[in-house]
Formats: sequence, structure tokens, C-alpha cells
Amino acid sequence: MRKRIYYLIPDLDSAKRVMNDLLLARIEEKHIHFLAREGTDLSTLHRANLLQESDIVHGAEMGLAVGGMTGLFTGFAAAFFILSDSGLPWGGIVLVTCLFGALFGAWAASMIGSSVPNSRLKPFRPAIDAGKILLMVDVPHDQVEAIEQLLKKIHPEAHLEGTEPTIPAFP
Repeated sequence: MRKRIYYLIPDLDSAKRVMNDLLLARIEEKHIHFLAREGTDLSTLHRANLLQESDIVHGAEMGLAVGGMTGLFTGFAAAFFILSDSGLPWGGIVLVTCLFGALFGAWAASMIGSSVPNSRLKPFRPAIDAGKILLMVDVPHDQVEAIEQLLKKIHPEAHLEGTEPTIPAFP
């Protein structure tokens, strides 16, 4: 598991230097993400992708929960009102509707979430719109303090904005 550390960096040159120092500190490029206002050329940096920029993950999580509960209630309602007199096994119907609801909810909500800006990045929007660059770096738990100290020492212009508790291993 990793922790995501957020930094605001004042300009593109500084962001390039931070990227190089993170690579020298053995942080893989796939764990370093930069986000800037529209029109900023981040071609030499590892730009944040859809998973970091949008609410797709949060949407999928919410859709999974809400869809699963909706499917569960629908399955129980179908079993009670439709299958109660038929003698058919209603447990399978409840399970299938719950799974279908969860999968459909996750899919539908992730499609909606892909078009919505990431709610976790809302506090950084004013600074990004003012021209600063947001750095999101995913660091193993045991290296968080070392990376924070390294960037504080080498890049005083990079402002630490905090950490996010855990990042799943797969993205």
C-alpha cells in the first residue's frame, strides 16, 4: 500500500526538477502525477490520467454499494411478492439481483464519475487555476517521511499540501 502526497509547485521548470529528483530517489514514474490548468504543456512530465483527474473511482465505489443494496431489496421484493407461492428457490434470485445491481451500479456510476472532476482535488483548484502545478506522488508507507524531507530540503519552493491515507496497489 502507498500514501499519496500532494505538493503545489510554482512553475514548470521547478516541476521538472522535482520529477528528476523523485526519479533519483527511486520513485517510479508511474507513481508520479502532475496536474496543471488547461493549456499547460506537461509533455515532459508524467501527466495525471483519468483515474487521478476524475471521480471515476469514487463513482464506482458508490455505485457498487448503492446498486448492490438496490439489487438486494429488489431480489427480496421479487422473492416475497412473485416467488412466494411458486416454490422456487428464492435465495438464488436474491443473489443474482444483488450481484447484477452492484455491477450495473458500479458501471453506471463510474461512467458518470468519469465526467466529473475529482472531488479530492477540489481544494487545489484555485491554485491550479492560478498557474501552479499539483504533484501527486504515491509513496510506500515507509518512505513517506524520507520523501517529504528530501523535497523540503532540495525544493523549498514546493509546498507540501498533505497526504491521503492509502492508495490501492492496482492503479
